[in-house]
Amino acid sequence: MMLAAFSASAQQRNNVAPSFAGAVEDFKPNATNQLGHQYPMVNSQGAVRAQLRAPQANSVMLDIGGVRYEMVKDENGVWTGTSAPQDVGFHYYQLNVDGASVPDPGSIYFFGAGRWGSGIEIPSADMDFWQVKNVPQGSIVEKYYWSKATESMRHCYVYLPAEYDKNPNKKYPVLYLQHGNAENEQGWSAQGHTGQILDNLIAAGKAVPFIVVMDYGQSQNIHLVGQYAPAQPAQPAQPGQRAAGPDAFQTVLLVDIIPMVEKEYRVIADAQHRAMAGLSMGGGQTRRITLANPTMFAYVGMFSGGVMSVEDINGAAGFKQTNKVVFMSSGSKENPRVMEAAESLRGIGMNAVGYISEGTAHEWHTWRRSLYEFAQLLFK
Repeated sequence: MMLAAFSASAQQRNNVAPSFAGAVEDFKPNATNQLGHQYPMVNSQGAVRAQLRAPQANSVMLDIGGVRYEMVKDENGVWTGTSAPQDVGFHYYQLNVDGASVPDPGSIYFFGAGRWGSGIEIPSADMDFWQVKNVPQGSIVEKYYWSKATESMRHCYVYLPAEYDKNPNKKYPVLYLQHGNAENEQGWSAQGHTGQILDNLIAAGKAVPFIVVMDYGQSQNIHLVGQYAPAQPAQPAQPGQRAAGPDAFQTVLLVDIIPMVEKEYRVIADAQHRAMAGLSMGGGQTRRITLANPTMFAYVGMFSGGVMSVEDINGAAGFKQTNKVVFMSSGSKENPRVMEAAESLRGIGMNAVGYISEGTAHEWHTWRRSLYEFAQLLFK
């Protein structure tokens, strides 16, 4: 994900508006609230209402969706403000107190925009697919491992389906699932609800059980050493830009992550049981890595992460023969080209699927829906 998708431009950040006056007064505490906190709240319109006790502050604003909404202080020093209605799905936000941007102490914190901050869920009509249900529960485990490419310990999250520990002789396919720019390896399990999506799909018989590996992929923060260090170091990325030069994450994936997973977990270690996907930046990495290693992954997913062209496929010897699915998705508000790209690939005999998330932009609900659709196509 590009940083611009999380935080507004300089011009937008200066866009200050009064607290939204047309709000329907049916606000309810949000699902992302810290235990026991009533605020923030969301109403039936998708408007967000925040509250903060700061009696000594001179100005407090609710910063969400590229707009800062003025909050009003009452006689007890409690500031309250309401945003205009937001798109459905998950949104990062913050409070601005006397010029300093800080997390809302009422919300759980999430890592996005290169920081730990607040997040809020605007309810949608199709939330059911990622809710916790009374079905067999898989697990998401933390895994630390030694990286030869960086000569350091690294960290990832691994989703194991509910049956993994009950079938000690069974081996499973693997999906390597990547986050977006300025996020980390926690994004897919926390904001993306990967575990809940897969538990529900598997329980309903809509997806086969498989393992998901979620690792840190921000290449400009991955420092390769020794024989793996590039001859020409990558140039540091500017805010909102991808790193130039070699993709260090590709090296770590091939040298460390995949070998570790195939050693430590019961996986089927061949291309037909190996998939890669990612959102935004992670989708771009997926495109580059799978085209550069055309016989390594049979399933490829790019969620708001660009498209593959006929020229891409023709230039990657063995990709067409290995690949089972190319999945490309986008929010309807993102100027999508995924349907046209999929049609072009089908014209050369590829099993290409385009998907558009209606009513969403470059945000987590687009990617949750994308994972839900993609998972049903895998390893069948």
